[in-house]
Amino acid sequence: MDNDIQRYDVVVLGGGAAGLSGATTLSRAGRSVLVIDAGKPRNAPASHVHNYLGREGTAPSELLALGREEASGYGAEIAEGTVVSAEKLPDGEGFRVVREDGTAVEARRLLVTTGLTDELPPVPGLAERWGREVLHCPYCHGWEVRDRPVGILSVGPLAVHQALMWRQWTADLTLFRHTGPEPTDEEYEQLAARGIAVVDGEVTGLEVTGDRLAGVRLTGGRVIPREAVVTQPRFTARSAVLASLGVEATAQEMGGHVIGTYVAADPAGATAVPGVWVAGNVASLTEQVIGAANAGLKAAAAINGDLIAEDTRRAVAVYRR
Repeated sequence: MDNDIQRYDVVVLGGGAAGLSGATTLSRAGRSVLVIDAGKPRNAPASHVHNYLGREGTAPSELLALGREEASGYGAEIAEGTVVSAEKLPDGEGFRVVREDGTAVEARRLLVTTGLTDELPPVPGLAERWGREVLHCPYCHGWEVRDRPVGILSVGPLAVHQALMWRQWTADLTLFRHTGPEPTDEEYEQLAARGIAVVDGEVTGLEVTGDRLAGVRLTGGRVIPREAVVTQPRFTARSAVLASLGVEATAQEMGGHVIGTYVAADPAGATAVPGVWVAGNVASLTEQVIGAANAGLKAAAAINGDLIAEDTRRAVAVYRR
């Protein structure tokens, strides 16, 4: 062990809802905690956080600022930066974490809450309006576009399922076939019964008027007015740092279709590598903010319990001597 390197009970990789919740819980348990955050939250494009009891409509940046303040208030340290690698210490008593600037710290346990990346279909204009009028989750954004003209951009076999879901929020719904498979006869019947229009042809871009989405442009130039577009991104876990510890991401399937990757863990977030926990979207692709915060809490409680067991073993060994 290098005596010049600062050592913590727990280093948290990622300072979103899961990471800050875990850091607060561990700090309240008297643990020394360092949160390393790259400052690139997944929900940054969104204007508000929803379905978070007591914080409904809070801006993502405000929620993170409040979370940092709470964690810091109990003694957690917050550091900006990107972790490029993590490795087990030679003596097996913890981990060394290295940031992109070359600085390193050591930890008895790791909580990885690095989230995921939304990989959007390659349609011009989608990325620029992501989280504003280009959406994927009806529970996150459905209320905000209720009763407005919404389009479903089909890129896979889940598009009909998406359309039927979003029909709960608006009756003015159009399914754009784009590159997705043709619906089955049963699916066509379901769409017709729910009054959902189906448009063939590939989407080549979005029509924007001022700073608002105005429509969807098809091959040939036809524009169909829409005020919001729903699509299915590929959800890719930000798990590169875990690879250096031997933890690989797993493909996530839904309806026989791979929608992304996640890091497998037990219900409390423990991975296959002892001493390493995960929480939030890196472990659960569909987790919303309040769920990620809860996952951070559960993982932190499990980590503290694991540290208590280790502290007790050490105390007994000293006592016996």
